[in-house]
Amino acid sequence: MDRVPAVWPDLPYPAWRGTAATLQLWTQIVGKIRLSLTPWLNHSWQVALYVTARGLGTSPIPFGNEIL
Repeated sequence: MDRVPAVWPDLPYPAWRGTAATLQLWTQIVGKIRLSLTPWLNHSWQVALYVTARGLGTSPIPFGNEIL
């Protein structure tokens, strides 16, 4: 059985520049919220976004008696 190699489509930056800028700003917002609500770890390790099967994510963020 011959397998066809997967080819990624072209993604020219000028076509999605606005989306890239918006994504960067939203991830910064999530990082700032996480930074202000979680206990400090060396080198801000608690602020990282992780790649998951559903996109970018964080571990649970404590907020008072709740978890975000």
